[in-house]
Amino acid sequence: MLILITVNITLKRNISFKRILLGSLFGSLTTLIIFLRINKYLLLILKLFLGLIMLLITFSYHNIKYLMTNILYLYMTSVILAGFLYFLKIEFNNLAYPLSLSIAPLILYLYLKEQKNLKKVVNYYKKVIITFKNNQTLELNGFLDTGNKLQDPLTNKYIILVNKKVLKGIYNIRSPIYVPINTINKHSLLPCISIKNIIVDNKIYHNYLIGISDEFQEFDNINCLLNYSLWEG
Repeated sequence: MLILITVNITLKRNISFKRILLGSLFGSLTTLIIFLRINKYLLLILKLFLGLIMLLITFSYHNIKYLMTNILYLYMTSVILAGFLYFLKIEFNNLAYPLSLSIAPLILYLYLKEQKNLKKVVNYYKKVIITFKNNQTLELNGFLDTGNKLQDPLTNKYIILVNKKVLKGIYNIRSPIYVPINTINKHSLLPCISIKNIIVDNKIYHNYLIGISDEFQEFDNINCLLNYSLWEG
């Protein structure tokens, strides 16, 4: 559970504790494989396979890059934690187990702290909550795009881009607002939705529109491109 929580926070996956708990329970049950009489190579393959299942239970599957990043951070975190615990076993022998219970969370906390320090300057990943006019809410994973400076010239509202598929079944788009935009290759009209507010980093913003984009595709579990105005403060 500690390892999965660390991966979740480090990669900002915003996974519910229920999913983490289910993944942790499955991961704990896999210790039963030590009773199987198989050679060490087959055992290693089986461990890797069960680790993959644990990740899919916890984080589900979005694309291959998303999955491979989860796998990388799972084993990076595991190796860091296992290294410290092995050191405790060598140095303290009988005291290793009670010490590991108290020190393991501290080790992972220090790891997370260093990860956050590294990402502090380029922390573009944000949790976004959109509240529509009908009081429906939609929670998205946003990316702070410094290239998105779209703004409605009439209302002066800033625009964040969301793929049309994400809004399907959430909000009935009947009469969108069409905003003229200029891109490198063309001039066009972007259909937008007027909303009540958005919440980013626990701050409420009212001066925004949702731009409905067919061109913007999800990447690395990101389904919302935030406006540069949020970077400016």
